Amino acid sequence: MPLLFELARADPATAAAQLEQAWAQQRLVALAGPGQQGDLDQALGGASGEMAALARFGAAVVVGSGGSAGERHWCLQPLAHLQASAEATAVWLAAAGLEPAHCLHLNPLPLHHVSGLLPLVRARHWGGELRWLAPSLLRRPDDLPQACPLPRDRPVLLSLVPTQLARLLASPEATAWLAGCAVIWVGGAGLPAPLAAAARRAGLPLAPCYGATETAAMVCALPPQRFLEGAAGCGHPLADVALRLDGATGAVEVRCSRLSPGRLVSGQLLPLPLQPGGWWRSGDAGLLGSEGLEVLGRLDGALHSGGETVFPERLEERLQEQAACAGVGHDALLLLARPDPEWGQQLVALVRPRQGGDWAVLLRDLQGLTAAWPPAERPRHWHLCPTLAPTAAGKWERGRWQSWLDSLEAF
Repeated sequence: MPLLFELARADPATAAAQLEQAWAQQRLVALAGPGQQGDLDQALGGASGEMAALARFGAAVVVGSGGSAGERHWCLQPLAHLQASAEATAVWLAAAGLEPAHCLHLNPLPLHHVSGLLPLVRARHWGGELRWLAPSLLRRPDDLPQACPLPRDRPVLLSLVPTQLARLLASPEATAWLAGCAVIWVGGAGLPAPLAAAARRAGLPLAPCYGATETAAMVCALPPQRFLEGAAGCGHPLADVALRLDGATGAVEVRCSRLSPGRLVSGQLLPLPLQPGGWWRSGDAGLLGSEGLEVLGRLDGALHSGGETVFPERLEERLQEQAACAGVGHDALLLLARPDPEWGQQLVALVRPRQGGDWAVLLRDLQGLTAAWPPAERPRHWHLCPTLAPTAAGKWERGRWQSWLDSLEAF
């Protein structure tokens, strides 16, 4: 049976030491975040012959994936796959003129996410230094420069999700601190256009990236210099990765040697469903162009309205950008779908106003910004949602908010 780590209150340095000790003993470790222990227990399914057979993978981890559409997968990743991912990232850094072993890697992300697990593996694989940043510190961005002064004698690497980046950019002190980093990988969710524009104005060395738990994290990343020059998207694939698009759906497909051996369901390891040739089809639609991969949005979040395929995530970015330019302030915005007998589906907007703001004026202004949009892309209904927010990792649990919308419209 694997070791089970429930990381809701665990100190990350202590948890990392326990994890590395287990790996040194060639153990399989399962990592659960806050509120995930029950789901993980169900996925592991007790002491079965199949679970015992997982010992053949040696040092490995079971970590959660997905959740954006309300369904979580529990993926197995051998340590060797995580190390292969770290090696590919080292090649990417070397191409940018950075020596991986000389870098300091700062990590504010939790270990039970693959994006928080990889900084540990990278630092150990490269021989570099890892320093943990408490999530509470990122909620006090003005304190960052004093609490974590950046060294002047070596490059600093940082991994963030867009929610964290937005919080730091709201502080001049934290923004200046970010500018001292050599690379700021931003992933886990789409980078909104207004946030990207603000980062460029501040001269921040962002490297938008794309990956998944199933691929042992990052499979492509845009170099910071290209980001600062205005390039969009997530860059070209890393050295050990091939990307392509499914011709029928536009789904991003990945082929590499570090794909997860499978997902755990009720104690059974179910191999990833692969296309001929070993291609894994993600749940994201994308485009491949001169700058590499551009992610359009989740296919399970796409809707079909009046014969058009609409990606709400792209429309959210567009509306956020227009709202920022027009000075229309709000704290959160999410576009979902509702059935329509004529159109098939139509968009509905959920909005969380800023505290003390005039919500009637806000809705009027947002509706005005979308009045000239194509009919299939224009939200037809608007709802105030005071609790609307993404997860701590910056992902939208669209299934959860769709249920909220369905319950609201049931009355």
